[in-house]
Amino acid sequence: MDLPTRAEDGHTWTTRLWPAADAQAGLFWIPALGVPAGKYERWAQSLAARGVTVAVHEWRGNDTSSLRPARDSDWGYRELVATDMPASLAVAQSAAPGLPWMLGGHSLGGQLAVMAAALDPEAFAGLLLIATGVPDQRSFRGGQRALIAIFARVVPLITSVFGLFPGDRLNWAGREAATVMRQWAGTVRTGNYDNVGLPGDIEQAMKQLRLPALGLRFTDDWLVPEASLDALFGKLGEGRHVRESFDAARLGDRADHFRWMKTPEPVNATVAAWIRAQFL
Repeated sequence: MDLPTRAEDGHTWTTRLWPAADAQAGLFWIPALGVPAGKYERWAQSLAARGVTVAVHEWRGNDTSSLRPARDSDWGYRELVATDMPASLAVAQSAAPGLPWMLGGHSLGGQLAVMAAALDPEAFAGLLLIATGVPDQRSFRGGQRALIAIFARVVPLITSVFGLFPGDRLNWAGREAATVMRQWAGTVRTGNYDNVGLPGDIEQAMKQLRLPALGLRFTDDWLVPEASLDALFGKLGEGRHVRESFDAARLGDRADHFRWMKTPEPVNATVAAWIRAQFL
C-alpha cells in the first residue's frame, strides 16, 4: 500500500505499508543510507505474514522523494528525523489505527531510529536494530579502522568540492546530501551525536530511553563490528536489551550487511517472536 506523505516544509514522498491480518503490532522502519523503501518489500511481506504490520519510510532524496541532493538542496539529520519521520509515522498510524508501534532501522537508519525514539519516547513500544551501530572509528580493527578514519576526514572536503556526496561515483551509498554525510563523518571521528543538529541534548535524551530493544548483527558484516552495536546499546538507558547474532549457517546465506533482506525468514522468525513477547 502506497501512502502519499508530506512534511511541513513541503517535501513529499511515498510511505510504503504492508498490513498484516490480525496484526498484534506495527513496525515503523527506517532504511539504510541510500536504500529505497521498495528494497525492503520481500522482508516486509515476510514479516507481515507473521502478524506484524510494516511501514517503511522513504529517505529524503531517495526514489519517491520530491527532492534530490545538490549544492542548493541540502539537509541533515534534523530534517530526516524531526521533520520527515513524524510525517511518515502519522500516515502509517492513520492507515493502520489502534496498533502499538515498534520503531526500527537498518544501518544508519537504525541510528536515526534511536534518535527519533529519544525525541518522542511515548510514541513507541520498542526498538528493532538490524545491522546497525555507532560508526565510531574506534570500533573497527586494523586496516578497517584506518580506512574508515581516513574516509571520515575526507568526506567534508568531497562535499565542499561537489556540493553533495557523489556516492554514485565512489561506489559507496549514493548521491547524498552534504550535511548528512558531514554529520555521519563527525560521528565516525567522535563516537557521539552531539553535533547532528537535533533539538536539545540528543545524547542525554537517548540515555533516558527505557524501551525494550532487539539488536541483530551478522558475523560477515564488516560495516558493523560487534563493538559498534555494543556502543549503540551503551547509549540507551536501562531496559530489556537483547542481542542476537546470525552467521551463515543460521541465516542460510552470507551473513553480511544486506543479504538478510533477500533471505528474511530466519531473521523474521526471531523478530516476530520478540515483538510478540513484548505484549504477553
